[in-house]
Parts: sequence; C-alpha cells; structure tokens
Amino acid sequence: MRISAKADYAVRAALHLAAAREAGPLKTEAIAEAQEIPHKFLEGILNDMRRSGLVVSQRGANGGYRLARSPESISVADVIRAVDGPLVSVRGMRPPELSYTGPAESLLPLWVALRANVRQILDGVSLADVASGALPGDISGLVENPAAWRNP
Repeated sequence: MRISAKADYAVRAALHLAAAREAGPLKTEAIAEAQEIPHKFLEGILNDMRRSGLVVSQRGANGGYRLARSPESISVADVIRAVDGPLVSVRGMRPPELSYTGPAESLLPLWVALRANVRQILDGVSLADVASGALPGDISGLVENPAAWRNP
C-alpha cells in the first residue's frame, strides 16, 4: 500500500487546521508555507476536502479554511478518502468487486483482510489524536515493534 503525496499533504493540512482551530480560518498560503506543500496543489486538495464536507471556506480579508467538524470527529481515513477515494483497491477496484479462480482464489480474502486492517487503523485515529501526539494504544503498540521500522 502506498500513501500518495496528495493524501500525505491532505492529512498534514488537516492537522494544521486542527492545531489552529481556535485561531479561526487559515489562508491557503499560510498552510502551504508551514507544511511545505506546493500552493496550487494544496488549493485542489482543500477543494476536495471542502466538497467532502471536511473543511469549510470563508471569503474575505479574514477568510480562509477551517475544519467543518471537531478534530475528534474526523479520522485520518476520512481525509484520505476525500482526496484519494477508497483506502484499499486492487487495480482500481474494491476487493468485493473482484473474483479469482484456481490457486489465486484465496487472494480475495487476503485483500479483504488487508482492507479491514487498514480501515481499522485509519478509521480509529482522529485528527485530534495525531495533533496531540497521543495515538491510541493499539497503534502505539504496533509502532513500538522494532521490525515495524525496518524494510525486509
């Protein structure tokens, strides 16, 4: 599984908005500069997030973007889905849309299990969790395994 640049930038922008929630709307330029995200790319990302109902925009001198809901109610998965679509796909298809035969038949349950685990992790972590640095215990447990940090 790969996390696209678009998804990475979207999560970083959402976290920036979560951390600055009390400051009011933030301008795209400020987010782009703080997170080192190309400005034009970020504009498209924020528009995707606005269409998905994750952020709202405000025009005017004091305008900008802010989260549409509390950071506790927005998961990392919500942000990734807003900009990249389904979390796990195989050849652009969701696992339940696939079918295999013969020795490859057991691939389908493997892809479904992978999707379930990715969902469990990304749906189970809110923007507030990441912004505060307090990841849920089951996530912290996975990260504490030294093998998680090494490539095979």
